[in-house]
Amino acid sequence: MRALDISPIEVIGQDLKRPESVLATASGAIYVSDLVCGAIRIGGARHPMIGAPADFVPNGIALLPNGEFLIANIGPSGGVWKLTHDHRIEPVLLRVGDQDLTSTNFVCLDNQHDLWITVSTRLLPRERSFRRDAKEGYIVRVDKRGARIVADGLGFLNECQIDPSNRWLYVNETFTRRLSRFPINNGELGHRETVFEFGSGDFPDGLTFDSEGAVWVTCVVSNRLLRVTPDGQAEVILGTPDLETIDQIEREYQATGRITRASVNSGNDRPLRNISSLAFAGPYLRTVILGCIAGTSLPSFRSPIAGHPPVHWKF
Repeated sequence: MRALDISPIEVIGQDLKRPESVLATASGAIYVSDLVCGAIRIGGARHPMIGAPADFVPNGIALLPNGEFLIANIGPSGGVWKLTHDHRIEPVLLRVGDQDLTSTNFVCLDNQHDLWITVSTRLLPRERSFRRDAKEGYIVRVDKRGARIVADGLGFLNECQIDPSNRWLYVNETFTRRLSRFPINNGELGHRETVFEFGSGDFPDGLTFDSEGAVWVTCVVSNRLLRVTPDGQAEVILGTPDLETIDQIEREYQATGRITRASVNSGNDRPLRNISSLAFAGPYLRTVILGCIAGTSLPSFRSPIAGHPPVHWKF
């Protein structure tokens, strides 16, 4: 297996508040979710959100063609919200049928600018689904036919992305420790397939694709960045050496079938600060930028492999 020669890690940004989700565009702009501002541009002005619910916790963000943002609220009230140019938070989707979108984790656009949304769990508090047998997560599709649940019974859903062929929706099931994918057929999803099952201490969170068709996955708790190749092999791109803590958490997970909030937060104290997402940036898509739940800045390094341009690359 090839060993990637990555550059030393640098940091960008400062004084960020829970920078969980990161995006980049061809213009050089780097955007990140922020607990106070909703979403901000690195190096730009900071403006607090106006009108957000008291339990609003920005998680995944999606850049719209007009420069506004969609934000997934992983707080108890959940839902997808829009951050307008004048910094106001407005509801976009709070319910599907009789189902409240509690603990909404992620939202992304496809190449038709329709929406795919992941809801981590129906249970509150969401820590009740920090389990190996979790099955309360689901995926929502929003298009000209409206909003509907297109996959259900999944294990604490996190980020999702359409693959470069536009044939598959990939999604991380964090506490069941799977990278899964679904075939897309006329806006509906077929049967779930397991792409990769993660090992000791690795709980998948964010994902994106590189130019060779591999999936890059950030793992909270372990603070590892993995690259899963099209043939289902994985290589560790980054990792922190605190194996004793990771082994202890793994023993807890194997013995009880679940993981505590304290164990999840243990990654906050290691150098990468609980990495949660990633984006390829720069003119050649060879700069990797990492979102991290407990960080105040964003780790960054140079990759020898270019990323695949996301839908919002030219926005």
